[in-house]
Amino acid sequence: MTADATIAVTLFGIAMVAAVVIGVWSGRGRERSMSEWSVSGRGLGTLFVLLLMAGESYTSFSFLGAAGWSYKYGVPIFYLIAYLSTGLVVAYFVAPLIWTYCARHRLMSIADIAEHRFGSRWLGIAVAVICTVFLIPYVQLQIQGMGVVVNAMSYGAVDLKVAAVVSFVVAEAFILASGLRGSAWVSVFKDGLAVLSVLFLAIYVPWHYFDGPGELLDRLVAEKPEWLTFPGAGGGTFGAGWFVSTILLNVATICIFPTTVAGYLSATGPTPLRRNSMLLPWYQLLLVVPMAIGAAALFVVPSLANPDLALFKLVTDSLPPAVVAMIGIAGALSAIVPMSVFLVSIGTLWGRTILGGGLHGTRAASDRGQRARSQLICLVVGALALAGALIYPKALVNLSVLSYEGIAQLLPAVLVGLYWRRLTAAGAAAGLLTGTAIVLILHALGRDPLYGLNGGLIALLANLAVAAAVSFATGSTRGRSPVLAAER
Repeated sequence: MTADATIAVTLFGIAMVAAVVIGVWSGRGRERSMSEWSVSGRGLGTLFVLLLMAGESYTSFSFLGAAGWSYKYGVPIFYLIAYLSTGLVVAYFVAPLIWTYCARHRLMSIADIAEHRFGSRWLGIAVAVICTVFLIPYVQLQIQGMGVVVNAMSYGAVDLKVAAVVSFVVAEAFILASGLRGSAWVSVFKDGLAVLSVLFLAIYVPWHYFDGPGELLDRLVAEKPEWLTFPGAGGGTFGAGWFVSTILLNVATICIFPTTVAGYLSATGPTPLRRNSMLLPWYQLLLVVPMAIGAAALFVVPSLANPDLALFKLVTDSLPPAVVAMIGIAGALSAIVPMSVFLVSIGTLWGRTILGGGLHGTRAASDRGQRARSQLICLVVGALALAGALIYPKALVNLSVLSYEGIAQLLPAVLVGLYWRRLTAAGAAAGLLTGTAIVLILHALGRDPLYGLNGGLIALLANLAVAAAVSFATGSTRGRSPVLAAER
């Protein structure tokens, strides 16, 4: 191991120990209930909600994929900032209503919402299963993303598989002890490093490799104009139609994404959620930095074999190992924090809805049993994702493109039903089956995007149409009162 690698690995090891200590310490003195473990006892204020939900949007993809997409495709990567920021406008109105409904009825997940709204345990189980199928690829992606980050920041000294194991151990250590609260506290550590790293790179890269950001932009316009116009440099796949339809789909989906809802429900009340919706869009602007670094890499390393390494290639080639380590640690924690939230969400869905008796198993011993089952599920799912990362690194990753589109199909059952009294359990279930089938068929046939549009949005429109038609046909209004009617 070289001297540079030794410095980087030592600092990385210290940071991982610190992350475990912070996460485990955060749970000291807290009650050992299901509510405390899964939604922090609905006790997080504005700052912690902000950092927890920022941790979900600023993942290892921000250090790898954002720069890599910018390097490979160009302007289509701006969909990331567009939907994350626009989605918060919707969240300003939706999040407080979801919090109110769930707090009043002691609900802890989107499966709980579906089960309570429609009075159907089977619909709650269906939502929980579908969430699990489409969330596991995200867990594996974060494990593999951490492997890439740590391998790069250690100058190749730490093997990808070793880094994957480390991410699993660190995340499991604090979520088993502290649940979502542990993730929130580690987010403080992670976001501090991430913001400092990104701000430093925003200044350093343009001035080190160019004569400032002005020259970088001038060279892009003069030498790489195709990177600045749709559909970008990757051909016709990511055109303006795809861009707009993807933003529309993701804006609708992000508000009911299981981990996002967990963040909502961890808040002390609606006010922190409204504040979060006003503050978090500013945080998304930091994503411009890795995008700009990906563009810079076009001129510094024009023949890079793996575009996802665009940022770390520039970092490791020009910065001292201690600084490289700090940026690498920020990238590694940006994988661990979202992975931990995904695991807590999956654990809650299974430990409470599928194995824990749902809404009828929430008292005393049942509550403790739900928490224990949820923790066990976290361990099992984490181990499965780790095994996938080590043995079949492409098997689940190939499913990741389905994840957001698959979760989107839960929108009628989880959110629309809270606004529309006429939506029935049969309608929600029929729409869910239709939308999910269309998503899977389009991907199996290689037809997504379809006619230049995001296939998930097409599936969601079909989902809504079927849900409405079946609901009108059945004509029943049984089920819980919608939030707009009952919670105001």
